[in-house]
Amino acid sequence: MEAYLDNAATTRCSEKAAQAVTEAMTVTYGNPSSMHRKGMEAERIVKDARETIAKTLRAKEKEIVFTSGGTESNNLAIFGAVQANRRAGRRILTSAIEHPAVRNPMKALQEQGYEVIFLPVDAQGVVSLKALEKEANAETALVSLMQVNNEIGTVEPIAEASKIIREKAAQAYFHVDAIQAYGKRILTPEKTGIDLLSVSGHKIHGPKGVGFLYIRERTKLIPQILGGGQQWGLRSGTENVPGIAGLAAAAEESCRGLAEKEGRMRTLRAQLITGLQTMEDILINGGQTDETASPYITSVSVSGVRSEVLLHALEEEGVYVSAGSACASNKPAVSETLKAIGLPEQYLSSTVRFSFSAQTTEEEIAHAVDAMQRIVPKLRKYTRK
Repeated sequence: MEAYLDNAATTRCSEKAAQAVTEAMTVTYGNPSSMHRKGMEAERIVKDARETIAKTLRAKEKEIVFTSGGTESNNLAIFGAVQANRRAGRRILTSAIEHPAVRNPMKALQEQGYEVIFLPVDAQGVVSLKALEKEANAETALVSLMQVNNEIGTVEPIAEASKIIREKAAQAYFHVDAIQAYGKRILTPEKTGIDLLSVSGHKIHGPKGVGFLYIRERTKLIPQILGGGQQWGLRSGTENVPGIAGLAAAAEESCRGLAEKEGRMRTLRAQLITGLQTMEDILINGGQTDETASPYITSVSVSGVRSEVLLHALEEEGVYVSAGSACASNKPAVSETLKAIGLPEQYLSSTVRFSFSAQTTEEEIAHAVDAMQRIVPKLRKYTRK
């Protein structure tokens, strides 16, 4: 039996999304900028997709800009915002546990002379609102916080952070990386006070290579890709019509019945944790309550067994997990997130991530628990002291 539990890395494309991609590639394959019928058909797909996605956020159609994925959405939001908001200042706030698609642009801005403040988090990975309140001021141009951490699943207090930003730094733009939240939680960016929100298609059973950035009306951005002026000049280049069609289909499916799906995911997560906690020297990282823990991601530290060794041992059993973030799991670096939450040193290189989707079953969880209970004791016997 196989148990695919690496859905935070990528998800299986849904049948509906795959069909939408295929049709846009083989039937309605025109360039949406062309003025003939084939072009108009493609343009209609893009327009309908924008309308579908806008509805999931209770947003306006013109607030949705399609990109090549989460990394581009984050880069457009960060670089575009600070360049457009220079008058506000050169101070930027973010957290110590952001995804590399946010952390690395921040480091690049530091090299350009911007003052970047990395806000601390507690042992569960929750960003310090006191630190945010202290650091936000009239010279702050941008605040960027992820909604759900991609490694440990911590849910950040975005609504509370937004209130602080509006009180302490009203001129700042507020960007939220919602790549692990969209399609899993109800998101209303305008109501929450979010100016920019990033989403990736392949995290919600859509195709790879496509995503979008929500840009709140009246939020100014400097475009990072120049060309033919598509998408109001904010993101030039011929639109990826097949990807956009698949993204819209996946978004519509993923955002339906969110409360019911979340309840089922919490049951699956509890099943996993209960099974793993029968073992010795196991830590469950991240949020510990329904308010602070996404039911879709569970980070587990296994004392005495290296992440890569456990990952491949589980693979032999048909269980697929990640060693931290998939975007950096092939690099020998210690996770910045695990260091930021103060994880004891013996666990830093002994952590794996189980991540679920709406397609995950109880049988997959049971198989994963059984594999862990059999494999870990054997691996610990061969660990060199």
